[in-house]
Amino acid sequence: MLNVGLEHYLTLSAVLFCVGLYGALAKRNVVIILMSIEIMLNAVNITLVAFSRYLGLITGQTFAIFVMTVAAAEEAVGLALIIAIYRH
Repeated sequence: MLNVGLEHYLTLSAVLFCVGLYGALAKRNVVIILMSIEIMLNAVNITLVAFSRYLGLITGQTFAIFVMTVAAAEEAVGLALIIAIYRH
């Protein structure tokens, strides 16, 4: 049986964050940059939930919900800006 510990979640989070950072810095397409930022925020969520579970606290999961809310608002504003620029 595979025992998944805190190190596995942190490694996954670090890999996802690096992929998102590369996409945000290397690409010029606005949609790809927004998707890369979303990947970075999801990596942060994985870290928050992993530490929350490891420490036995609920605060990390609460912060993860707030991060998801901010990410959804960021995507909505970003897509609205893209549509406004396209129409102009």
